[in-house]
Amino acid sequence: MSEKIISTKDNLQVLHEDNHIIVINKRVGDIVQGDKTGDKPLSDVVKEYIKEKYNKPGEVFLGVVHRLDRPTTGIVVFARTSKALTRLNDLFKNRETQKTYWAIVKNQPPKTEDNLVHFLKRNPKNNTSKAHTKEVPDSKKASLDYKIIKKLDNYYALEINLHTGRHHQIRSQLSAIGCPIKGDLKYGFDRSNPDGGIHLHARKLVLTHPVTKEVLQIIAPVPNDAIWNCL
Repeated sequence: MSEKIISTKDNLQVLHEDNHIIVINKRVGDIVQGDKTGDKPLSDVVKEYIKEKYNKPGEVFLGVVHRLDRPTTGIVVFARTSKALTRLNDLFKNRETQKTYWAIVKNQPPKTEDNLVHFLKRNPKNNTSKAHTKEVPDSKKASLDYKIIKKLDNYYALEINLHTGRHHQIRSQLSAIGCPIKGDLKYGFDRSNPDGGIHLHARKLVLTHPVTKEVLQIIAPVPNDAIWNCL
């Protein structure tokens, strides 16, 4: 198993930083917010980075706006002020952001591009979401567009635009069309990746800055591995 590189205050991949927000390129092993594992969350690492860089006394304010699954990589936005946090929460809640993901799958999708609509039902016991073609009790509608952006030797690279933000949405919906993401054992891929991650990357985010109101377009470089490097 190859060594997981976890983000620290010294190797943090900062994509954008100003007085109000900080945007990080999350690595595979990073957990965005503390959970029962007790592992140090990315939010604490970012606080350490800010405290040291700006020589801040006392507690550093940092608001968690949204999350990425632990095995996923890419863009994570944090708020540096309470004003920014409130406005960012509204932007994400009202779907006023554009999120683009890249995924690597082994099986060829049924179509070159398509809109997928499923009803996802969450199973808290094993922390998965099952995609149904029709509405079932306690399910939530999930919608995304995908298109094939490159055919690799043994895989297909997909670009995905999310219209909703459901639990494990991309993982569950791609699995439902017979295209589980590389390394995603939980959703039917046949073997795990050496680093324990999956080939799903939050590639691009377009949003209006919560304070300055300028339109930000943020792109996260892909992890350095043989398959991602083919893109």
